[in-house]
Amino acid sequence: METGSLLLPGKIRINSIDILRGLVMIIMALDHTRDFFHLSSDPNNLQTTTPVLFFTRWITDYCAPVFVFLSGTSAFLSGRRKTKKELSSFLFKRGVWLIFVEVAIFNLFLTFDPTYSFIAVQVLWVIGFSMIILSAMIYLPFWGIFIIGLAIVCGHNFLDVFDVARPASPTVWWGFLHQQSFFPYSHNRMFAFLYPLIPWPGVMMLGYCMGIMYGKNYDAAKRRKVLLVSGVIVTLFFIGLRFTNIYGDPSNWQVQKNGIYTVLSFLNLTKYPPSLLYLTMTLGPALIVLSFTESVGGKWSKIVAVYGRVPFFYFLVHFFLLHFICMIIFFINGHSLAQANTGLLHFRPDDFGYSLGIVYLIWITVVVSLYPICKRYDLLKSSHKYWWLSYL
Repeated sequence: METGSLLLPGKIRINSIDILRGLVMIIMALDHTRDFFHLSSDPNNLQTTTPVLFFTRWITDYCAPVFVFLSGTSAFLSGRRKTKKELSSFLFKRGVWLIFVEVAIFNLFLTFDPTYSFIAVQVLWVIGFSMIILSAMIYLPFWGIFIIGLAIVCGHNFLDVFDVARPASPTVWWGFLHQQSFFPYSHNRMFAFLYPLIPWPGVMMLGYCMGIMYGKNYDAAKRRKVLLVSGVIVTLFFIGLRFTNIYGDPSNWQVQKNGIYTVLSFLNLTKYPPSLLYLTMTLGPALIVLSFTESVGGKWSKIVAVYGRVPFFYFLVHFFLLHFICMIIFFINGHSLAQANTGLLHFRPDDFGYSLGIVYLIWITVVVSLYPICKRYDLLKSSHKYWWLSYL
């Protein structure tokens, strides 16, 4: 069997991958809903957060690593139908397209600012740039791709010593590579590397290497066992290395005022860029989920898989819908259009927000409301071969 991917088209699906991808797509919307509708302090600030708020943010940490990892897996499986040259060309063009979408389309959905006074590059751009890099890497031997990917993921935290304390201090190239940075480039205009590039290409390379386990001749029972054992080993590696406070994340965990907050400190890892511990904490359990979802059935799995089959479409539409709802509430609350530009996000004042319970209600409503349109789009993609569908 072959799989469609997070951002690569495909006709024949692997159900376990679609379920995992669908789960993280649904969870991802929770974080974006919180960004738009919750009035609170930083969920990761242990001095002000609550366990519920912390875990509302923490559970969404799984989304980006799984996105990038599975896009690498899908690239490998897509390559079974293509020559190396064809796959390389496709990955390169796909990567360029995703970078364009990030800058021109997603930024508009993010800010609702047609003047683009704030431009940020995030997950779509790192997936796109990682695909461009992978388009060259696929010419290497399989073992070479694996070793390079593993070295990037495991070794990139050595670069932390070159990071500077002040966000405005890094050069553009260092912001591009490794440190989340903001760069004013003219009056009232700013460009931000919210997702530095490293180590994302390494994550995609490792996902590409995992694709070999979904080959036609690979024993399914062996695959489930390898995924389970690998997931457990990676997760235990995270726990052991995190406990030492020696390496793997710029921020050490510390004993807090009680046991719960000490656990929060242990799990409070660096996402921008994702540390080695952050990646092992998220990808280890993801491999375990993959091992258990191959034989999963039932209506719920079919519903979840729909979101996993149209992730790029869902990603753009759900974000636009959340911001649109935020804009409607902005006007209902009596604000005028002249007050719309109150920060980086238009129609989202700093003093705006609801309780976490309301946030969860909005999240569920948005996810459920998008199911019919996602299902119809999935049927369109599975039954038609229009060239433009491969870009959506």
